[in-house]
Amino acid sequence: MAESENNILTKIVILSGKGGVGKSTVAANLAVQLALAGRQVGLMDIDLHGPSIPKLLGLEKHRLGVENDRMVPAKIGDNLKVMSIGFMLKSPDDPVVWRGPLKMRAIKQFVEDVNWGSLDCLVVDCPPGTGDEPLSIAQLLEEVDGAIVVTTPQELSVIDVRKSINFSHKLNMPVLGVVENMSGFVCPHCGHTVDIFSRGGGRKMAEEMGVPFLGAIPIDPSIVEAGDKGEPYLYHYAKSKTAEALSVIAGPVLSLIDGKMAAVEEEKQG
Repeated sequence: MAESENNILTKIVILSGKGGVGKSTVAANLAVQLALAGRQVGLMDIDLHGPSIPKLLGLEKHRLGVENDRMVPAKIGDNLKVMSIGFMLKSPDDPVVWRGPLKMRAIKQFVEDVNWGSLDCLVVDCPPGTGDEPLSIAQLLEEVDGAIVVTTPQELSVIDVRKSINFSHKLNMPVLGVVENMSGFVCPHCGHTVDIFSRGGGRKMAEEMGVPFLGAIPIDPSIVEAGDKGEPYLYHYAKSKTAEALSVIAGPVLSLIDGKMAAVEEEKQG
C-alpha cells in the first residue's frame, strides 16, 4: 500500500446531545485503551469550536505538519495518531468562527486529506448535539460501525442525550451503547459514595431505548488532574476502578475490530 493511501477498518463515533458530560475524555481514553491493546488507532477531533483532545493528550504545542500535500497527524507512541483543528490555531484562545459549509469542508479534509495510513479503528470525537459536525462525519465516513453515546446520570442530561440515540437510528448508525459518566463520587478517604449528579439515569435510558449499557464511570479527581496535565489517564492509573470501567467500555469496540479483522483475513484466504 502506498504511504498516501488510507485504509480504515473500523469507524466509531462518540456522541452526546449535551455538552459538559466528559465526551472528549471518554473518546481520548477509549483511543488510548485500544492503542494499549495493540491496535492501530486514529483519533479525530471534530469539535471545531471547542477542541479538547490536544489538551487531554498533552498535544497543545503540536502544530500541523504537511507531507506530500497531505496533513500529518500527531503521533503518540507507535499506535495512536491524532488530528484536531487545535493543531491549526495560533493560540488555544483563538475562536473558530465558521458557518456550516466551512465546517463540512474542514471535516472532509480531516477524512480525505490526512495521512491516516492503515488503521484498525478511527475514533471520532464529535461536538455535542446533532448538528453540522456529527451529520457531516456520518455522511463522509459513509459507513459508521458504531456510535457510543455519553451522558451524565441526571435527567437534564438524559433528555438531551436521547436525541443522539435517535439521531444514530435515523442515519443507520448502530448504537454500541450508552456510557454514564460522572456516576457517583467515591470519597478517597472514607470510601463512601455520594451521588452528586444522581445515578442510574444512563442505564435506565439505555434500557428504555433498547440499546446496550456499556458501563458507569465514577467521578474521579485523578481524571481531572490527568486531563489538566495533558497525561492520558490510562497511562498512569491503569489499575484504578475508573480504569477498569473504561476498559469495559473498550470491550465491545475491540470485539468489533477483531471480528472485522477476522473477516478480512478469511476473505483473503478464501
